[in-house]
Amino acid sequence: MKPDTFKGKIIPVTTILLALIAIWYAAAVLMNAPFQRDMDSRAGVAPTTMEFIGKTLAQPKPILPAPHQVAQNVYENTFLRSLSSNRSLVYHSWVTLSSTLLGFGFGMLLGILLAVLIVHNRAMDRSLMPWLVASQTIPILAIAPMIVIISYNVLTGDNAIAHLLNLDSDASRLVSKALISTYLSFFPVAVGMVKGLRSPEIMHLDLMRTYYASPTQTFWKLRVPASIPFLFTSMKVAIAASLVGAIVGELPTGAVAGIGSKLLAGSYYSQTIDIWAALVAGSLLAGILVAIVGIAAKIVDRAMGGRPA
Repeated sequence: MKPDTFKGKIIPVTTILLALIAIWYAAAVLMNAPFQRDMDSRAGVAPTTMEFIGKTLAQPKPILPAPHQVAQNVYENTFLRSLSSNRSLVYHSWVTLSSTLLGFGFGMLLGILLAVLIVHNRAMDRSLMPWLVASQTIPILAIAPMIVIISYNVLTGDNAIAHLLNLDSDASRLVSKALISTYLSFFPVAVGMVKGLRSPEIMHLDLMRTYYASPTQTFWKLRVPASIPFLFTSMKVAIAASLVGAIVGELPTGAVAGIGSKLLAGSYYSQTIDIWAALVAGSLLAGILVAIVGIAAKIVDRAMGGRPA
């Protein structure tokens, strides 16, 4: 590892992480102290300061679990559970990941299609782009139940779409959740692609005209290669948004599996440690997905002749 990389990246990130953990521990003690003080008063015990702090960090249902409690829960439910167990975070993450990837795929196709229409049609640019921006101002929690319920009934009802697709109940539920991911992921892809397709300089466009290139040739040989870096940048945002959409989509469906279902179950039974463990699992899953997109971006960049900085 280069010294500059260690000093410039590892040390600052580690310092901030340690500071956040210290703040987390302090907040856990402060927020759990009133309940622990009441419990000690009822039991008629007078613990020392260190004993009291230790008790606040070891409550079975704390208001704010300590980092080590969350880490222990994540470890147990990741490595010590069967992959088919209802308590396995790997199992729940896989269920959420399936709808995330499906919704991300739909969002990619929709975003790219809208971007191409906007760039090549002035009327679409003036009429469609404002509506795309306005669509993102609607709270996702407000429309998620409507989208899930309507789409599920359309996919499983007695209509032409249901007969054409012929999906079973589980597949219909998966597509319904994926539509929420699509709603959140298509917008960054559309905006990034519009920026990318318009990124070629005027002199490059003039050069293509000098070569008598057709609009189709200009699109594939100039605009599309120029848009690839913008596309992958927007994909990093879109894949994270797609995961959020998948989790939100699980909330109104009463799902029995998925990170969203873990959050619901934890809130129903006041299992705050399980809630935080599910949040950590979702964060790790988002980080892995973004990292995969970043690796794909580097591979494509080198395949197109780019050089590492």
